[in-house]
Amino acid sequence: MDQEDILRRITGMVDDEKRLRASLEAGEIDPATERARLAALERELDQCWDLLRQRRAKAEFGENPDTARARPVSEVEGYES
Repeated sequence: MDQEDILRRITGMVDDEKRLRASLEAGEIDPATERARLAALERELDQCWDLLRQRRAKAEFGENPDTARARPVSEVEGYES
């Protein structure tokens, strides 16, 4: 997955988050469902942002960004930007 793919995926997840919040406000889903889906989105976003940072760091230091790999959620969860 290249940088543009990652950015598209992040944009898609942000759009999903907005739809979830709108569905909650419209009464289409319950708060527990929204929280569970948002938590899953946040974990996936953490991984995408981490992968993007890895790719950029490798490129900056002359390494091949294609060697960057998604790390486990447990490793990237809660990283500060």
